[in-house]
Amino acid sequence: MQNIEQFVKRVMTYNVTVALLTGVGCCIGALVVLVKKINSHREMKEKIERARNRRDESLQQAEEVVLQYKQSHPTTDAAFIMSLSLSELTKQLKEGSLSPEDVLYSYIEKTLAVNKKLNCCTEILLESLDQLKTVGSNKEGLLYGVPVSIKENVAVKNHDCSCGVVINLDQPAEKDSVLVQVLKKQGAIPFVKTNLPQALWSFACSNPIYGKTVNPHNPQKTSGGSSGGEGALIGGGGSLLGIGSDLGGSIRIPASFCGICGFKPTSGRLSLQGLHSISRGQNLVLSSPGPMARDVDSLALCMQALLCDHMFSLDPTVPPLPFNMEIYRSAKPLRIGYLENNGYMQPFPSMARGIREIKALLEQAGHTVRLHHTQESEQTLLKGEPLDPIIKEQFFIYFLPKWLKKILSFLLKPVDYIHETIAHWRSYNIDVLLCPVPGPAYNASYCGRIPTLASCTVLYNLLNFPVGVVPVSTVTAEDEEELNHQQMLSKPFKAAMSGGEGLPVAVQCVALPWQDELCLRFMKELEQLVKQKKK
Repeated sequence: MQNIEQFVKRVMTYNVTVALLTGVGCCIGALVVLVKKINSHREMKEKIERARNRRDESLQQAEEVVLQYKQSHPTTDAAFIMSLSLSELTKQLKEGSLSPEDVLYSYIEKTLAVNKKLNCCTEILLESLDQLKTVGSNKEGLLYGVPVSIKENVAVKNHDCSCGVVINLDQPAEKDSVLVQVLKKQGAIPFVKTNLPQALWSFACSNPIYGKTVNPHNPQKTSGGSSGGEGALIGGGGSLLGIGSDLGGSIRIPASFCGICGFKPTSGRLSLQGLHSISRGQNLVLSSPGPMARDVDSLALCMQALLCDHMFSLDPTVPPLPFNMEIYRSAKPLRIGYLENNGYMQPFPSMARGIREIKALLEQAGHTVRLHHTQESEQTLLKGEPLDPIIKEQFFIYFLPKWLKKILSFLLKPVDYIHETIAHWRSYNIDVLLCPVPGPAYNASYCGRIPTLASCTVLYNLLNFPVGVVPVSTVTAEDEEELNHQQMLSKPFKAAMSGGEGLPVAVQCVALPWQDELCLRFMKELEQLVKQKKK
């Protein structure tokens, strides 16, 4: 009996010991995990702090050199320089009546002032001041002496392309992107990088590194995304030409919200080398870099400058198609289709009014404008996936594994859809399409609550059609009143749009793939008609 009691005691002692050791082990394991999390959090905080310090130091140094330059060049007329369009500025720079130094310092000064209000810059590129010493060697370039702003995800040597994600910090680009190299070859001076939303996946503009960018017309509104820093800086007068990128409306939505012009070319027309993205390997919806500016002529000049032998040499994957100035300058009447409603997103009063007013102006100018009905299949694409036609034609595919059939259907459906849409377009015998673009600018907190926002824009990325945005009007008190009484709009939509009186209203202009010059020509036509109406 005594032996049994001793045995039980030993077992209990062993069990208690094991339990204690297990508990201690669990505690140590939990502690290790906690320490790792703390260290990771600390590393992230340190990365963010370093990035902010770099930004603040660049802003401070820029402020100091601008002050020194103004003191040594008191006769520089910065206000006059800022008032010039891009075409006027390039003319005076080439004639020598303005110097690249006067222009660059004037724009840096204005950018610093705009950034204080809007928080649109991630870093001043101080090496742009050194570029002034060598820019004369590119005096024949189409953009000689022109300061250009660059979206943060476009590579500039020795600077981060974080895409608003902390883990990507402290990894400066080893070389300039192809587009930045071409801009420099054309005499342009990249001088500032601009803010974007975290991971580029938002139609507002905010990230945990650089904070939130606000709208130049109303700080309670967002500047849009993902090229929101570009939209804000150009809309606020701190840049007259910038490079953005567009995967689902990321050039067009900020252009609409900020009252400027933006152009998404056919994907593949401009080089993607050095353009950073979080969605690597995603080929279903195509991204495209593109210009953002105050007017359409500036967009066209930028495209002309980029579509040159130097780009085709640096990136042989880009088709060597120079800019066709003859198409851009054509005065031939256009056959224009138009949509007030894409069949998925209810247009706001100002959006619908903008389309109707432009339609009337186009008709008065002698263009043929006809209603372009939304295809039933377009709505089917958005709401569900129909059976792929290839499956019907090739019986053996039925014997493939179910998971493989899903992959094949996913990959092949967009190709069929593009061909169907082009056939539908041609059945209407139209050259270009006029349609709504999201706007006016939203209250920032609502962008994530309105998933249909991108339906007006992402469709043309899927189709790979060139498309641009032109401001045509502003929100009126009558638009606001109609918004309040519109029954078909949900509360989040109304809340997002409230307080928009005076904000810019824009439209979208669309053409078939590779007809980028025709799209820009259509945009120019709208811009001129709006200007004539104001006179």
